[in-house]
Amino acid sequence: MENETTHEVSNNNATALDLKREVAEEKGSKKPLARQGLLSEISAIAIQLTLGIAYLWSLFQTGVAVTLFGGNSAQASLTFSLLLATLTIGSVIGGKLATKIPLRSVILLGGVILSLGFFLASFVTANAPWLLWFTYGVMGGVGMGFTYSTTIACAQKWYPHKKGLVTGIIVSALGFGGVIFTPVVEALIKAFGGEGVGESFAFMVLSGIFLVVCSVSSIFLKNPPDNYLISKIVPKSAVPCTKQSYSTSEMLKKPEFYLIIFTFMLACMGGLMIIGFAKPIAVAKGLGDTAYVGVMIISIFNSLGRLTWGIASDKLGRVNTLLILLSGSAVVAPFVILANGYFIYALIALIGFFYGGLLSVFPSLTADTFGAKSQATNYGVVLLGFGAGAIISSFIAGYYKDLASTNVTLMLPAFIISSSCAVAGIAMMLILKYLNKRAELAKEE
Repeated sequence: MENETTHEVSNNNATALDLKREVAEEKGSKKPLARQGLLSEISAIAIQLTLGIAYLWSLFQTGVAVTLFGGNSAQASLTFSLLLATLTIGSVIGGKLATKIPLRSVILLGGVILSLGFFLASFVTANAPWLLWFTYGVMGGVGMGFTYSTTIACAQKWYPHKKGLVTGIIVSALGFGGVIFTPVVEALIKAFGGEGVGESFAFMVLSGIFLVVCSVSSIFLKNPPDNYLISKIVPKSAVPCTKQSYSTSEMLKKPEFYLIIFTFMLACMGGLMIIGFAKPIAVAKGLGDTAYVGVMIISIFNSLGRLTWGIASDKLGRVNTLLILLSGSAVVAPFVILANGYFIYALIALIGFFYGGLLSVFPSLTADTFGAKSQATNYGVVLLGFGAGAIISSFIAGYYKDLASTNVTLMLPAFIISSSCAVAGIAMMLILKYLNKRAELAKEE
């Protein structure tokens, strides 16, 4: 008995010594780690800025629809929807690869695929318009996916105590990219022949931007080491409460996953309809001279929403924040079509503000619910809901846009549908809130 006690004490002392040594090493490497975390954050922001170009599809929609698809808005907008849908697939693949090869290699590969997709898109003609679906849509989406969720996961690993803030900064950069590149894309289209011609040349220039930014930024991106003792760098109270990290297969067995993914699918529809059709709607409302302003406004407020609601979710909680965002989307969406004059831009701004918040909160909600270890892959799977919503919303909006060729108010049913979907999302989040509360009570018992 005495020997066992002595052995146990010895083991405890050894463990204590190991912990002290580990803490000392961590303190000694605090500055280099902090510097690497900052470099990774800056690199992620640069990549997300360029990915924001994808949200400028509204600038290409009209010209592409007329030149390549014979005026069929639904077929043209499918290009944008395919990009968003395959982004989710690319996120899953990229997340898996990031567990086997260096993160920077995944980012570089994604940048090459994205760049090549846009480059090839510049050669698509009306003889084979479906190639735009494959180049801009599928290749562009897969390349974006490789870089999108992996950069978010990387930032969250460096700053797990401020997931909402960090995620908000990262994904707001994507929204702000739309602000920066809207005048650039408009200028490129005009400089290379105008609407219906200049889009191809714009694709070629953008492909070069993707390649350069992703290649340079990948050099500085790196995940924190496995023994990264964040609890020794920040107060213990700031460490996330998630004690268990679920693998993707384990996540798929949880009811919370299905509530989150289906809410994501329903929640994004109103925002995606506005993003894809902001300029055509403004033109139909007699605002053709300032229609590009609608694209810039939704980009600005999309970005602001991502940052604002990301920070707010750290204080209010992810589910409570989503309930606010879904309620706002449900109320505002139908009025976008009914409004007249410049007031439409104010409503577009609100839709962008709410939509941006959704894209900021869902990554943090996924990490809070299922842990950080498999976050890149797990969030990639959750993004499948976003991809499904993108395809569904494009068909709905495109169908009603073609019906509304002479009267834009005929698009109203599309936005009523998106409003109804937001209400359904509210119901699912209330169920998730109940499950979370029940789990907390079970822990206390």
